[in-house]
Amino acid sequence: MIGHLQCVVLDCPDALALARFYGALLGGEVNRPDPRWSLDDDWATLHTDSGQVLAFQRAAGHRPPRWGDVDRPQQFHLDVQVDDLERAHERVLELGATLIDRGPRPSAWRVYADPAGHFFCLVRH
Repeated sequence: MIGHLQCVVLDCPDALALARFYGALLGGEVNRPDPRWSLDDDWATLHTDSGQVLAFQRAAGHRPPRWGDVDRPQQFHLDVQVDDLERAHERVLELGATLIDRGPRPSAWRVYADPAGHFFCLVRH
């Protein structure tokens, strides 16, 4: 082993807005003081209730991936486990997510884009 995963960093046009989106989706504290990072307009963090850290970095000229487009592939996505898929679906739409694909089994999982265009799936528990 070379190291331990510190956090996952997502490029986006507005770091604080995307941190707040994922805070509402996953729970946790946005921009909790942490000696590992300095927080500013270009960098925000989310310390989730489950212990993971997501970081958000402003990227000038950010071009979001496009679902199914080989010229702008997804690059990564997050799977978010939920107990009630319909309720979670409504809530993420209210937060600003966009439904991308209901999948072949829409009662089991769905694909969304966050407000900056990054993909994530809601997966029924």
